[in-house]
Amino acid sequence: MADSKVEGSLRLSVLDQSPVPAGSTPGDALQNSISLARRVDALGYTRFWMSEHHAMDTLACTAPEVMLARIGAETQRIRIGSGGIMLPHYSAFKVAEVFRMLHALYPGRVDLGLGRAPGGGPVEALALRRDRKARQEDDFQQQVAELLAYFERTFPAGHPFAGLRVSPEVPGAPDVWMLGSSMWSSAAAVEFGLPYAFAHFFSPVHTRAAIEAYKRNFQLVDRPGARQAPEATVAVGVICAETEEEADYLASSVRLLQRRIRQGDRRPIAAPKDALQELQVFGDIAVEEGEWPRYFVGTPEKVANQLLAMAGELGIGELVVNTIVWDHAARLRSYELLAASLGIR
Repeated sequence: MADSKVEGSLRLSVLDQSPVPAGSTPGDALQNSISLARRVDALGYTRFWMSEHHAMDTLACTAPEVMLARIGAETQRIRIGSGGIMLPHYSAFKVAEVFRMLHALYPGRVDLGLGRAPGGGPVEALALRRDRKARQEDDFQQQVAELLAYFERTFPAGHPFAGLRVSPEVPGAPDVWMLGSSMWSSAAAVEFGLPYAFAHFFSPVHTRAAIEAYKRNFQLVDRPGARQAPEATVAVGVICAETEEEADYLASSVRLLQRRIRQGDRRPIAAPKDALQELQVFGDIAVEEGEWPRYFVGTPEKVANQLLAMAGELGIGELVVNTIVWDHAARLRSYELLAASLGIR
């Protein structure tokens, strides 16, 4: 039986990476993402974000903006967004057009999470570049400033883009978030007055430092769409099941995934029995851990209490949950159990 609801209020959101289970196809994984979006929308989760990864057998979503167009139509109230768009690969103008289109389709529901990482290896990053003749300049901050100026129409008079209009023109704009897993992204969120999401499940070492620095250094920015107060969230890995033993069994797939990724192995997600066999032969690989684990694994009451404690320590009211298991039904059940335990509606 599932544990009873724990005391406390915490908003929950979802980061979906469209994991591909061994024995299925990337197309199946994308259909699983649609199924998950429908379910968490009904459960009362706040956001459904999709990641961008390239040339991987492990993760199927290469174009979150395409999936979001479908998922917006499949859901009723949940916010939809990118977790994130890897801005260095793209023209800021094109990203503004794409997300203004999504905003026009689903007004008041669209988040644009921006990332600086490549979402793949160096070869993929090179393939995504339009100009390969010169070394690519790191102009991420200039790209962010340009993107915000398109949404807010704040190019100065005489700027070559001052007369551009990003169609379709409708009231409002997507909500722009800064994403990252370092102190650099924390500082960038402060610089632009943006809400901030830290990828704890990816890199847990600097979680507290990044969130506390963001909140401590936050100041009002003279920009129409800037936040008036800091808003932060943390993306964590979660696997819930009715028993501790089942949760640990399901988590063997992600334990093996972490081992494989560090060895450049991008195969699909292994079934738990196969993962346990491979881990028994080769062993776990040491991964950096911080104050809290990358993945919270266990019964819903145990996990909910751990998440409430983490959010309380960091002074945040929302956590983004990333769940990777081999069986899609078990993934849906994990989100259901967590929602019930925390009493979200």
